[in-house]
Amino acid sequence: MSKWLSALVFVIFIILSGCIQSGMEGDKPPKTMIQIGEISYETKLGTYCWSSNGQGECVDTAGPVELLKGKKPIEVRPGEVVTLKMKYKPLPNKVHLNQVKNEKVIEVPVVNYRFTAPTEKGIYFYSYGVWWMDKKDKNVSNGDAFYAFALEVI
Repeated sequence: MSKWLSALVFVIFIILSGCIQSGMEGDKPPKTMIQIGEISYETKLGTYCWSSNGQGECVDTAGPVELLKGKKPIEVRPGEVVTLKMKYKPLPNKVHLNQVKNEKVIEVPVVNYRFTAPTEKGIYFYSYGVWWMDKKDKNVSNGDAFYAFALEVI
C-alpha cells in the first residue's frame, strides 16, 4: 500500500472514530437554512461524516456548482445580510464559507453565523462547511458537513 493511501486510510479512520465517539443525534447532519430578511431557504447537504447509534458514515459528493445544477438561485439584493441557521444543539464550533463564481473560489468571512451578499450582480455558489470539533482533543472532529446554496444578486 502506498504511503499516500495509508495516510488517507488513517485520516478516514480518525474522522470515523471521532464521529462514532461523539454520539451526534440523527442519522444525517441537521438541516441548514439561510435566512434573508424574514424568509428562510433550504440548503443542499453535500459531503459529510456523521454517526448515529455507534455507526459512522462518510459521504462524498460533488461541489456546490454541480450539486445545484438546474436549481434556481435565491434572489438577494446587493450587500444584503444572509444568516446561516441550524436548529441543532450543540451548534458547530467551526465554520467556513467559500464562494464560487466563474470557477474562482474565495473565502467569505462569517461572523455570528452571518455574512454579506456580494454587491456585484450575478450568480454566486456557496459551500458552507461546519465542524463539531471535540472540546478535549482539538484534532478530532465529532461530525462535519458541507451545505451548498446559490445566490443571485439582482
